[in-house]
Amino acid sequence: MDYLLIFLGVMIFLFAFGVPVAISIGLTCLVVLIAQGGVSHIPAELFAMQMLSGLNNFPIIAVPFFILAASLMNTGSSNARIFNFATALVGPLRGGLGHVNVLASVIFAGMSATAVADVAGIGQLEMKAMRERGYPQRFSVGITGATSIISPVIPPSVALVVYGWLSGTSIAALFMAGVIPGLIIAVGLSIAVFLSSYWLDLPGTVRVPRSEVLRLFLRAIPPLTTPFIIIGGIWTGVFTPTEAGAVACIYAFLLGTVIYRDVRLLEFVDALRRTVRFTSVILFIIAIATFYGWLLVRLRIPQELAMALLDMNLGETQAVLLILLFFLVIGCFMSVVEAVLIFTPIFMLTVQSLGIDPVWFGVLMVITLSIGVITPPFGNVLFVLTELTGMPFEKVVISVLPFMVPILLTLVLLVFFPSLVTFLPQVMH
Repeated sequence: MDYLLIFLGVMIFLFAFGVPVAISIGLTCLVVLIAQGGVSHIPAELFAMQMLSGLNNFPIIAVPFFILAASLMNTGSSNARIFNFATALVGPLRGGLGHVNVLASVIFAGMSATAVADVAGIGQLEMKAMRERGYPQRFSVGITGATSIISPVIPPSVALVVYGWLSGTSIAALFMAGVIPGLIIAVGLSIAVFLSSYWLDLPGTVRVPRSEVLRLFLRAIPPLTTPFIIIGGIWTGVFTPTEAGAVACIYAFLLGTVIYRDVRLLEFVDALRRTVRFTSVILFIIAIATFYGWLLVRLRIPQELAMALLDMNLGETQAVLLILLFFLVIGCFMSVVEAVLIFTPIFMLTVQSLGIDPVWFGVLMVITLSIGVITPPFGNVLFVLTELTGMPFEKVVISVLPFMVPILLTLVLLVFFPSLVTFLPQVMH
């Protein structure tokens, strides 16, 4: 366990001083190697080979595809069509635009795959609309940040792709498993919006005729179809989850350039540029984290951790709660994908030893770590909201905190009722 303390201690120490995640992981590996055998015994060639092997995996190809698909959806009018339809459908309810925010995020989650993409894309439309209708800024920022949690849970999800690849778990099963938890989070946030509407006296939007709702629905059908194409194709076996990323990418491209014709060449090139930039960061972290995981296994740290937890005689639920508490803390310091990359190899053997369903555990892990994107001090979504609104960081944090309650309650519900996660994968197997 001494090496585990070095692994975690050095890495957290570097994080605390603002060292980038990939560099922190790499330096941690070097410190462990030096502690093990000195500078002269560092296997430089093996280091490079392990990094390359981490990128030479078919499931990882899905990551840039899903990122590009979300970027193209953000560039064209797809988001606006989804938002307008959601507004016509649930806007007249009390606190209407808050409900619109939740519904639009559920729909967009089927395209965006990450929380940051949700906020940077449809989140801007939502906050602008709420500002124009006189909603308190704290409310609009808080609900927009909270609903971004839905994107890493409802398929497709970059975090679930990475977890499935590292753990050897079916990505298709993980995608199916994320649907019900994502919807439960959405319902919980809608209840929070409803209660807030009385506390803050939030207005609804003007009720529109059914004919207008139908018209907006017809205009939004092409982007609304995207999640069904992805999930339906995976479920029926027409294509794999990785191929689903390519299909989503092609479909988003056709929507913007052929059907709607609102994505110009320069905008498409800009979307490609953003995708390359974001993907290169993720892939570099994956490459470094692959060696980190290999070194963990070589030093038998997962085995020792599994034995330590088994010796504590904890039940399945108790062990999961203990691990999730650890993830809640870790999520405050790194992004979801980064944390999944680092900690899946550490805890996977423990999960297997305790007989925990890896699909259930994977969804719980992603939800718990996703809470970190709206938690200080390093929540990515918090920084995006700060930049978009100009609000001080501490006020953004205060705005989001109340909406964490339904998300945490959902997490507890999923821990004690695992069938809410495993039902769809079992039915659709």
